[in-house]
Amino acid sequence: MPSSEEILAGLGAIANDWRWLSILWHGYFAALLLGLLSGMRPGGRIVGVLLALPLLSVSILAWVHANPFNGTAFGLTAMVLLIIAARLTGDAVKVGPPWLTVPGVLLIGFGWLYPHFLDNATFLEYLYAAPTGLVPCPTLSIVIGFTLVLGGLNSRSWCLVLSLAGLFYGVFGAVRLGVWIDGVLVLGALVTACAAFCPRLTR
Repeated sequence: MPSSEEILAGLGAIANDWRWLSILWHGYFAALLLGLLSGMRPGGRIVGVLLALPLLSVSILAWVHANPFNGTAFGLTAMVLLIIAARLTGDAVKVGPPWLTVPGVLLIGFGWLYPHFLDNATFLEYLYAAPTGLVPCPTLSIVIGFTLVLGGLNSRSWCLVLSLAGLFYGVFGAVRLGVWIDGVLVLGALVTACAAFCPRLTR
């Protein structure tokens, strides 16, 4: 098991070496957000695929940077989510109730701005280059955020998979790595777990 310092160094290397890719992921999420705000409501299957892709990105970069645990964990999580997405209905997604949309928006903002790992970065740089789509916690935060805003995609299994991943990485980041801001992800994962068992939202 690598030490905390080694794990943090590896995550920092990903965040800084692939900063250009994080900019592309910010554009990706911005397009998704703008589409939803403009009234576009794609089918659940399409949204599921779109939200699973960033997890594949985290997996690939973890393998490139010799982190087989994150590479395997995120690769498997993405695959499971893609399988679940294939089973979702083609019905247009709907915005969830306020008790989900409010924490969802906050988690999107947290994942978007995630203030860690970039070397000598200004606040402005975090606006477009925070390591979302590159490292675990900000990526899970923003994906869970969109999931909550869209009412859990009306899928108990989708919510459960994301809540388990969020709980593990949130607790690991806060307790094992000392990145206490990852406690935000823990809270988001707990809300997602609640959504999974809300009969009005999921089946």
